[in-house]
Amino acid sequence: MKKISVIIIALVLVSGSVFTSCESVKNTNNTQRGAGIGAVGGAVIGGILGNNLGKGGNGALGAVLGGVVGGVAGGVIGNKMDKQAREIDQALPGAEVVRVGEGIKLVLGENSVRFDTNKSTLTAAAKANLDKLVKVFNEYPDTDIVIYGYTDSTGTPEYNLKLSGERAASVRSYLAGKGLTSARFSTTGLGIADPIATNDTPEGRSQNRRVEFAITANEKMVQDAQDGK
Repeated sequence: MKKISVIIIALVLVSGSVFTSCESVKNTNNTQRGAGIGAVGGAVIGGILGNNLGKGGNGALGAVLGGVVGGVAGGVIGNKMDKQAREIDQALPGAEVVRVGEGIKLVLGENSVRFDTNKSTLTAAAKANLDKLVKVFNEYPDTDIVIYGYTDSTGTPEYNLKLSGERAASVRSYLAGKGLTSARFSTTGLGIADPIATNDTPEGRSQNRRVEFAITANEKMVQDAQDGK
C-alpha cells in the first residue's frame, strides 16, 4: 500500500497577516492540528485559503481547505477522515489519496478512472474501480463530496469545459445508481485547468483526463463533533 499524502497548514496571525509553516506542526497529531487551527479562527481562515486556492484552480484542494471547522471538533473530524483515507487507499490503490486538514482530496487518474479522448462515458475498468469506492462511501455517510472533471488540451477551451462537466456528472450518476445518496454529491467541470501532466504526449493527455473528489464533513458530522459524539 502506498503512503497517503498529507498536507498540513499551520496558521499564525501576525499584525493581521496570515503565514504558513509546516515545520511548527510536523510532529502534531490530527486532533492537535484541528485545535490549533481553531485557535486562530479555523473556519474563517480556511475559507480564505480555500477561496484563494480555488481562484487559481486547485478545485478539490480549495474546497477541502474552505471547509475547515477547527477547534476540538476539527480534530475529531480529522481523525474520522484519517480512517476514511486509509480505507480508500486500501480499496483503490491506483488512486491518489491526500489528507488535507479536515478533509480528503482524492484524484482518480488513468490508473483508476480513465476517459477516452472526447468521451464522458465510463469505461468498464472505470466502473469496476468506482465500485470499490461505493463500500467506503457507504461506511462514511456523513460527508459531502464535490466531483471535479478535467480534460486534456485537445479541442477548444469551451468544448473542454462542457466535456469536463459531463465527466463529473457521469461519475456522480454512476455512484448514485449504486445506491449512494445523490444529494451528497455536487459536480463541477474545470476543463483544461490544473493539468497534472504534459499535454504534449498521449500519456500526459491521458493522465489529465481525470476526476478529483473533495470529501468534507457534512452538517451532521460537524454537529456530532461539536457535541462530542
